Amino acid sequence: MTAPAAEPRLAHVQCLDARGLHRMAYWEWGARDNPRVLLCVHGLARQGRDFDVLARALSAEYRVVCPDVVGRGRSDWLADPAGYVIPTYVADMVTLIARLDVAELHWVGTSMGGLIGIGLASLKGSPVTRLVVNDVGPTIRAEALQRIGGYLGQPLRWASVDEATDYLVGISAPFGPHTREQWLALSRPMLRPDGDGYRLHYDPAIALPFRAVTPEMAAAGEALLWQSWDAIACPTLLLRGAQSDLLAQETAIAMTQRGPRARLHEFEGVGHAPMFRQPDQVEVVREFLLGP
Repeated sequence: MTAPAAEPRLAHVQCLDARGLHRMAYWEWGARDNPRVLLCVHGLARQGRDFDVLARALSAEYRVVCPDVVGRGRSDWLADPAGYVIPTYVADMVTLIARLDVAELHWVGTSMGGLIGIGLASLKGSPVTRLVVNDVGPTIRAEALQRIGGYLGQPLRWASVDEATDYLVGISAPFGPHTREQWLALSRPMLRPDGDGYRLHYDPAIALPFRAVTPEMAAAGEALLWQSWDAIACPTLLLRGAQSDLLAQETAIAMTQRGPRARLHEFEGVGHAPMFRQPDQVEVVREFLLGP
């Protein structure tokens, strides 16, 4: 059995968009020739290193791949911000899976990564055979969207990693209790050097499609997501922070009663969203993915 890796490998894949090509970065753990693949996809303003602890814990059993969705982390920024939408991200993941050359895989998706997973898992002939959806569903609470919209895309800059971490801890408090070292580990990959300071890793323009959503567009998107959820047939685990302001409990319960009839697990003391830095969160995912 392969020993767990200390650090991931960084690679890139070319993807097609409306203006040409863009490179998507991905972080890879475990043996490249392991046919068992786990794809872990992050939230709206995050990046692939969010999964370091989970990926390290599972790298003996899986080839774990954690992409930086386009516009984030080490990936390119799009020339046309209108491309920062779920269909683009699903298409990019199809390209990545072709690069990995696997017929099937398991998926863990946090927030936006969960929506991408729902979209991919609902397709006819989908390669996703086990799905973990982390604190998101077809119906999203308006108060969470307002909270996220309050900070998304702001032109911020900090003098030090510690100063930036203090800010990120403030907007990320719903992740639940973490040590200072855990917060630093979550925050460092969120930063890009900028002269003698730091700025956030993502293209501020990812906020433009987010802010352009009208109530009518939101309603149509919700209906489409429920349709996609109902088309999923693979075993599915739904995770929820018990204090989540994004995934309502009634939505989570509905997700256990239709479509793949997901198994639901809630984490007390956590909002949006569990970040897999705590042993109990890692163990729940491990048991589902590797269990019978």
